[in-house]
Amino acid sequence: MNETELAETTVARICHDLVSPMGAIGNGLELLAMTGQPPTPELSLISQSAENANARLRFFRVAFGGASAGATMAARDSRAIVGAMFGSGRLEVDWQVADDSLRTELKLAFLLLLCFETTLPRGGLVQVRRADRLWHLWTDAERGIDAGKWANLLAGGPTPTPPDKVHFTLAAHHARHLGRQLDICSDSGASVSF
Repeated sequence: MNETELAETTVARICHDLVSPMGAIGNGLELLAMTGQPPTPELSLISQSAENANARLRFFRVAFGGASAGATMAARDSRAIVGAMFGSGRLEVDWQVADDSLRTELKLAFLLLLCFETTLPRGGLVQVRRADRLWHLWTDAERGIDAGKWANLLAGGPTPTPPDKVHFTLAAHHARHLGRQLDICSDSGASVSF
């Protein structure tokens, strides 16, 4: 097992171990709702926070965890994970991937969505399509991505990579691992293809 595989396995283990207590919190909230007491703002906040944490865990498990060669994910599952992750935040994702996907490719697409989230602090709409094996992520946000900044970050940027930008380094590393070229364009919007 190389260092990358060890790190991915560690992430998968952490996500797996956190899913259980988060599920217990959700179950506890459901039991409280069944008592017939009117909902309170505090319980609503706890419920929303638990849903957000579960969504992030599922998304991070794909983005940062391991992806076996040849393993796939059903289209409905990837759509559900993306919808839960970005359904109520500043960044909106129009996930137009209708077919099952290789998990190795989903991993890269998810890492790139995190890159868009970082470079679009005011939010915006990111469209994700796949035709044959070519993935295309695109935004027309007014303050779209800075292609030069993305290129620097994907090239490794400052060493060591700060935690809030590790997804850029991981995306570049994973693209190389897949033998895929990341094409970045910032004309009339901003896009990344692989």
